[in-house]
Amino acid sequence: MHKVVIVGRPNVGKSSLFNRLLKKRSAVVADVPGVTRDLKEGVVETDRGRFLLVDTGGLWSGDKWEKKIQEKVDRALEDAEVVLFAVDGRAELTQADYEVAEYLRRKGKPVILVATKVDDPKHELYLGPLYGLGFGDPIPTSSEHARGLEELLEAIWERLPVRQIETEPEVAGIRLAIVGRPNAGKSSLLNAILGEERVIVSEEPGTTRDAIDVEFFFGGQRFVLVDTAGIRKRPENLVEELAIRRSLRAMDEADVVLLVVDPFQVGDRELKLANEALDRGKPVLLVITKWDLVDKEDAPKMRRLLREKLAHLDHLPRVFTSALTRQNLDRIFREAVRLHELNQTRVPTAELNRWVAVWTSRVQMPNFKGKPLKILYATQPEVAPPTFVFFVNHPEFVTRAFENYLKNRIGEDLGLREVPFRLVFRGRREE
Repeated sequence: MHKVVIVGRPNVGKSSLFNRLLKKRSAVVADVPGVTRDLKEGVVETDRGRFLLVDTGGLWSGDKWEKKIQEKVDRALEDAEVVLFAVDGRAELTQADYEVAEYLRRKGKPVILVATKVDDPKHELYLGPLYGLGFGDPIPTSSEHARGLEELLEAIWERLPVRQIETEPEVAGIRLAIVGRPNAGKSSLLNAILGEERVIVSEEPGTTRDAIDVEFFFGGQRFVLVDTAGIRKRPENLVEELAIRRSLRAMDEADVVLLVVDPFQVGDRELKLANEALDRGKPVLLVITKWDLVDKEDAPKMRRLLREKLAHLDHLPRVFTSALTRQNLDRIFREAVRLHELNQTRVPTAELNRWVAVWTSRVQMPNFKGKPLKILYATQPEVAPPTFVFFVNHPEFVTRAFENYLKNRIGEDLGLREVPFRLVFRGRREE
């Protein structure tokens, strides 16, 4: 697939441009420099084809992450076919803009100069100094008002090399959202899986400030790994608040949620995050990280302690792993595939109703003033999560105890204990 990379100094509107071209709010945008630190990818669909668009951190930022950010931009540009050099079209050029221009000249890639934040045609009169950067005519754009995007896309396609149209259908990917509290080891886990430092890792909480999508293949299966910002109880600023919202949205879009757990820091936060995912109908795999720091003699005791602290999640599968030693990294993907397939379980109506007959014969049915609850029949209209609809004579007769009984039986007898599923009760006239 063609690859196009957005480059520029901090706070020139790179992420806003990225979102506009993708036609969705994928990257966190805030009016402060340095929000984007890691590479962020997305596929742009156009009438002429598709290309991979990469958003990068601001170069020559002057902050402590500058070297790490430049290393990642270097890596992104290695196989880039076109570079979008973003500059603020309403501000005077800075020394950082000239530094970026010289940096791109050394790279020798085809460059399109993009003037951002040009909300009104009259602002184009002030773009003259941009010619001094040495990349020809700037393309004026406005992400806020969607100006200049068609012209920009046309310019991109003019510079992309001609390739034979890809006829093979794209393999469907399983989206895995990596979530957890700050400093639980999410980014280290992703880097260990990829075998490279794709995202910045630091002992400082809050280093990851946006959800990062990365494609990965394992055993012939395509995965999309989404590294998310650590979710605090109370965000400390607007950027963190936006990042947390994006993390929760990553859960909504995921097929399976990998809840990363630091065995030395376990508490209510993990229970809350697991419930957030399960309430969204997402299977959850507990990934216990930093297991290399646990002595072999202490491992049984640590496992018991984790079971106690995560007692409400005892039904969820778990993998004990280490980013340092790469222990059990492959098992994460095998378990994720298994949970994904389990979440797609569909029970035939005839089989489901045979089980209903067995379940109701083993329990005293609820009744109200001598009138017993009757299940007329059941069906499963949806998967992911599996949803079971029970048509009954009186839905108001269904007690919490009876509903829990059915949940236990479905979990055990239908083998769905490890994934979330939903029960719906309807009256006979609600078919």
